[in-house]
Amino acid sequence: MNNEKNSRIIMGVAVFAILIFIFYIGNYFGERNGKNKALLSIVPEGVNITNEQLEPFWKVWSILSDKYVEATSTDSQKRVYGAIKGLASSFDDPYTVFFPPEENKVFKSDISGKFEGVGMELAIKDDILTVVAPLKDSPAYNAGVKSGDRLIKVDDKSALDMTVEAAVKLIRGKAGSSVKITFIREGSSEPIEKVLIRSIINIPTIEIDRKSSTSKNQKSNTKLTDIDSDIYVIKLFSFTSDSPDLFRKALKEFMDSGKRKLIIDLRGNPGGYLDAAWDIASWFLPLGEIIVTEDFGGKEVNRVYRSKGYNVLNKLYGNNYKVVILINNGSASASEIVAGALQEHGVAKLIGTKTFGKGSVQELVSITDDTSLKITIARWLTPKGHNLSHEGLTPDYEVKLTAKDTDEGKDTQMDKAVEILKN
Repeated sequence: MNNEKNSRIIMGVAVFAILIFIFYIGNYFGERNGKNKALLSIVPEGVNITNEQLEPFWKVWSILSDKYVEATSTDSQKRVYGAIKGLASSFDDPYTVFFPPEENKVFKSDISGKFEGVGMELAIKDDILTVVAPLKDSPAYNAGVKSGDRLIKVDDKSALDMTVEAAVKLIRGKAGSSVKITFIREGSSEPIEKVLIRSIINIPTIEIDRKSSTSKNQKSNTKLTDIDSDIYVIKLFSFTSDSPDLFRKALKEFMDSGKRKLIIDLRGNPGGYLDAAWDIASWFLPLGEIIVTEDFGGKEVNRVYRSKGYNVLNKLYGNNYKVVILINNGSASASEIVAGALQEHGVAKLIGTKTFGKGSVQELVSITDDTSLKITIARWLTPKGHNLSHEGLTPDYEVKLTAKDTDEGKDTQMDKAVEILKN
């Protein structure tokens, strides 16, 4: 599930032309010098490539065809897809990926919101496959997989040089079947091996929990808990299309209670829709204040998302209210947008540990009927220009939650949030 689910499907003419160019390399094999000139004639304007640059590709293709022991079993289309994958990977961005037909089908099932697997968000961090966050109540979550766990093996295959897409392909499978995953975890001296039983995963797995309510089993993607006579907690598990409306209802319930101290828990929230983050942050900021900027690196004009001006707490209480946000290394993407905006505008203090640092925008481009290219087109910047992709967000109060704390049922991060609000 590794992506922003708000992908935009656009036919990219220039990218499509480049890939057609690669395809023709295979078709023209055997007459390299003459055919290179023909190929150069169809290269899109602005793409600089010469005969000398093409020559190594032709040479390698020829040697593989002539000498590789099983060359006859490898069709040209498979080679072309491999070449396109190499072209995409040459940008050294783990989120820019070409999807051949089978992988394209898996990815589309991912963004549709329902699939069979173990339920954990994966990304590449420091060149290693890393768990962003396990989805609540998923097989991975129930087995104790943690944000920040790093994959070293999937079944008997090494995951050290594995892409997210390759790992997803191995981990996905029919509900009821099993997959063995080996992790390394900070603070653990030995690898951790878990056998996970796949199930049908619905994104997100969500709930509302009100201690005084009869609707305890009602499903949503917020968790609202009254933990203190003057403090409310809104737990947001993900940023879906339903999140803004559900958050609005939870916030109204908080205000109707007369309370003025609010904890927003974004721990283990891997993100989701940009529009949801934009809307939720707008409840806390005056009209026109910057929430996040999409920086296109000069390819096009930067896009600035400004508050819609709901700003209800300030309108109701003035400055006489307090907000803290809980974050950890499983808080990513849209979570970082909301937390970063409220921190830098002085609305909320951040408590916990540094966030994951996934602040990039991907676009899904249809290449053919059954292939696509996921490409990073922009970076997210906080209101003060901090690039979320580089280091994530640093909390105002760093509080680590240890395995011992969890085993003993303690939540030191929540305790710190309560302490800050009460004092």
